[in-house]
Amino acid sequence: MPSGLTTVLGIDPGVSETGWAVLRAADGPQPRLAASGIIRTQPATALPERLRLIHEAVSGLIARHRPDAAAIEEMFFLKAAHTIRGTLQARGVVLLAAAQARIHISEYNPRTVKATLTGSGTADKAQMQRVVSKTLGLDDLLRPDDVADAAAIGLCHLRSSRIKRLRVLECYGAASGGGR
Repeated sequence: MPSGLTTVLGIDPGVSETGWAVLRAADGPQPRLAASGIIRTQPATALPERLRLIHEAVSGLIARHRPDAAAIEEMFFLKAAHTIRGTLQARGVVLLAAAQARIHISEYNPRTVKATLTGSGTADKAQMQRVVSKTLGLDDLLRPDDVADAAAIGLCHLRSSRIKRLRVLECYGAASGGGR
């Protein structure tokens, strides 16, 4: 990723509720929360219409905030087969919106997000929410949980990208004889 300001749209997809968070990070250590929210659809609405609404809302977020990348939760395991179908379809329209905007898309499973932010892939919700709030310098916890999860996914992306960028710089410095 280029140095300077980086904007990431973190997304926790769901057909009923899709959490989102826009994070901005300069080269410094403290990213900031630029905006966040939830996209809600009504259960009584037909699935194709709900998916259209999610796609339209995410496309609008991308147009408004112009992120450099989208970070989205990857489906890691199946708990409830009856709810997973809608989540997978919501995830698909989110991926489509990002691809149509030609922004970089990264996917992270929940265990990776937890391990990246807390050092433990088994961290609980309360611990994750505290880490997200502290990292972003917030006075309160992000609510609802889907918004906090979206911010965690975005933070995971920022940390992972920074680590990759540092590794490239280390390799370049070692190869060129610099960095001593």
